[in-house]
Amino acid sequence: MATGYPGTYTITSRPEFADIVKQNEQFSDPRDTGSTKTINNWFDRLMVQSGVDISPVVALLLCLMAALAIGGLVFVLLEDPLVTAIGGMIGFAIPVAILMFVRSRRQSQILQQMPQMIDELARAARTGRSLDQCLELVSEDTPAPLGDEMTNSVRKLQMGVTMNEALYDLPERTGVNGLRILATALSVHQQTGGDLVRVLERLAKTLRDRSMFLGRLRAITAGSRATAILMILLPPAILTFFIFRDPTYLNRLMASSWGSFITIAGIVLEIIGAIWIWKILGNTQRT
Repeated sequence: MATGYPGTYTITSRPEFADIVKQNEQFSDPRDTGSTKTINNWFDRLMVQSGVDISPVVALLLCLMAALAIGGLVFVLLEDPLVTAIGGMIGFAIPVAILMFVRSRRQSQILQQMPQMIDELARAARTGRSLDQCLELVSEDTPAPLGDEMTNSVRKLQMGVTMNEALYDLPERTGVNGLRILATALSVHQQTGGDLVRVLERLAKTLRDRSMFLGRLRAITAGSRATAILMILLPPAILTFFIFRDPTYLNRLMASSWGSFITIAGIVLEIIGAIWIWKILGNTQRT
């Protein structure tokens, strides 16, 4: 709990409350193995890092509802099982794509807020406050979304969670590598001491330079990224056009052995190309 004189901030740790800290609802289970564990962990991270106030179960239900709605609409219009299955998969992917967009925007906001937050943390440390006091002060002055994550870490400190656990939870909840560097720097200072102000000032400058570099990189690669996205979207758009123009087009195409082989090969190559391009785009937008 916070105690002290007016204008000061002191966190009194209560270790006896550490076990009642609320844990995030998640799909992953320690008993999971292989691809199941990978998918569950990825979906759990997506839910936490997107910052949406819904549970993974509700998100999964929304995906299923979207799949049923779009798949059902396609079936009513075309009465084609194959096209209905494709529509259902697209419907299932739409909420996931929205969550990924929300996460990306939230990470960009956090990355923009970090230099100013670290500068304020350095100014608070220069006044002689302890690290706990600095974190509480900064968490109150920093707006969302970064301020919400800082407040969450401060509350964990108040509940008796160790400094290392509270700090290293920040990058896990946000997916921002800059917060991982900050957590490491603060954790090392907590254990060994040193000139915290100088470290924070250098870190803030490094993050500003990195943010400028990423901005220039995105501007330079904007045309290439737009072309790549167009290449991904164009084949499904053309196929959709032909299906709506002639509902029997896909059935006649799949009726022949060569037509089914070429169609399946095209879908597989399209998926591989989309994943490849997604990885390339992800490397140019790392936070």
